[in-house]
Amino acid sequence: MRKLTTLSLCLLFAATVATAEETAKKKPLSPPATTEAKIGGRNITVKYSAPSKRGRVIMGQLVPYNQIWRTGANSATTLTTDGDLMLGSLHVPAGSYTLYTIPGEKDWTLIVNKQTGQWGTEYDAAQDLGRVKMTAKPLKNTVETFMIGLNPSGAKSGVLSLTWENTTATVPVVVH
Repeated sequence: MRKLTTLSLCLLFAATVATAEETAKKKPLSPPATTEAKIGGRNITVKYSAPSKRGRVIMGQLVPYNQIWRTGANSATTLTTDGDLMLGSLHVPAGSYTLYTIPGEKDWTLIVNKQTGQWGTEYDAAQDLGRVKMTAKPLKNTVETFMIGLNPSGAKSGVLSLTWENTTATVPVVVH
């Protein structure tokens, strides 16, 4: 009886270890991602989780039009800048912020929020630094995984882009 109990415990332990190893090998459905750029001598970083389409209709369904979206998945998307900048017409002082968006069929709104460190769905409008319009354009080719881009376009300027499925939304970035 004692040998049977010992054998059962050993098998249970081995199964638990195997399951834990298998779980650790699986990639998350929305893995962490980072985009960084140096514009006008200033470092700008965006950290987010990148969901994938996986056969779903994204714009207008999974991500409803005209409603606040966490702009990624999981934890809130964070923008950090070590210098003051302009996102479109919005002045953003050096610091860390959370980015939300309101996607639309024709245009998007980017929300820069002062609250950081929260789960992506925990939005508090009272913490908004401000909002700015983004230009949305259709894409010819489908983009499977959500991407945020920061692309320098001049000595002190660049473009922040949000791209997924068949849409890209952009806003100019200018460093002071």
